[in-house]
Amino acid sequence: MSVVSIVPCRDYAPETVRPALEAALRPLGGLDWVQPGMTVVIKANLVSMMKPESAATTHPALLSALCELFVARGARVIVGDSPGGLYTSAYVNAVYAATGVRAVLETGAQLNQNFAHVHAENPDGAVLKSLDYTAYLDEADAIIDFCKLKTHGMMGMSACVKNLFGVIPGTFKPECHYRFPAHADFADMLVDLNERFRPCLCLVDAVVGMEGNGPTMGRPRAIGALLASDSPYAADRVCAGIIGLDPEQTETIQRAAARGLEDEIQLFGDPSAFTVPDYDLVRTRKDLTFTRELPGLWGTLFGKLASAALCSRPVVDRRACVGCEKCKNLCPAKAITMRNRRPVIDRARCIRCFCCQEFCPKGAMRVKRPSVARILNRRKDEKCK
Repeated sequence: MSVVSIVPCRDYAPETVRPALEAALRPLGGLDWVQPGMTVVIKANLVSMMKPESAATTHPALLSALCELFVARGARVIVGDSPGGLYTSAYVNAVYAATGVRAVLETGAQLNQNFAHVHAENPDGAVLKSLDYTAYLDEADAIIDFCKLKTHGMMGMSACVKNLFGVIPGTFKPECHYRFPAHADFADMLVDLNERFRPCLCLVDAVVGMEGNGPTMGRPRAIGALLASDSPYAADRVCAGIIGLDPEQTETIQRAAARGLEDEIQLFGDPSAFTVPDYDLVRTRKDLTFTRELPGLWGTLFGKLASAALCSRPVVDRRACVGCEKCKNLCPAKAITMRNRRPVIDRARCIRCFCCQEFCPKGAMRVKRPSVARILNRRKDEKCK
């Protein structure tokens, strides 16, 4: 049985954060398992050079409070992540500064300064049979997954399971997208990462989440909750419910369930008290399913037509675009070219990884749902009421 604890945390003031964190940890036995001298790595979400108030990254007040608890027990604490972009000292330290996470240094914790990576075989992975990962994780006696609750262009939601993608060095991330272009395979890859590194504690910053054009250019949305769990899959299922995302239509949750990695959840606290019914979600291709598949050639043809008509895709808001070419340079499928200083997407090559949408510094790349998909999904929602 997996434990998920959810407690109120209305803001990021130190006098609010510390008691909320201790309360969230209590049903899991607190931190009694921590031994003096052990090394604890806190894998935060530091996706890009974004200020804490943008709600794109794990808030430094929560990270600092957690570091204080570990340091008080005699642990060596390292906070780190591999943001999108170069995994170098100059770039990652700039991310540390922008996100405010340097505040953890005042607690006696460290920020990761080891920017090497390790290649390893992963024979037990369902799809990820080999990988390159950030070397500092090898120093850990325990890994803590401390994510931010956000919408996500490709996966629908970014929470605990998705946060482990940050163990892949930044420049290797596009390769993973290209290796696993199908959403189900990409979700299986994320589950493989969670099984490979097995965080012993998962925490979710849902004090202020991100809605809309997530995971970087959406809008902050107050939720007022802090979650703790011993399972990334259980935590994600509860998070999906809070923001009104159907777990049955959330790829990472479904892939974990298909592999027998989910079990019964023992809840401490009431998630319904934090549910946001009008949370602005990113609708993914899994929003619509078909109960009957046609066999043979007709089935293949129908699948292609349905995909073209119903799948979400990235589109350019030309008014917001400044022609910086970041989307072109990041695209793992090389599907973007520049014309008159504006990106043009080759739909035949696009793998719908939404890297362009995730890392556009101006939010000019957006997830677009075809009109047919919006109409059908609205009708489905009306029937469920």
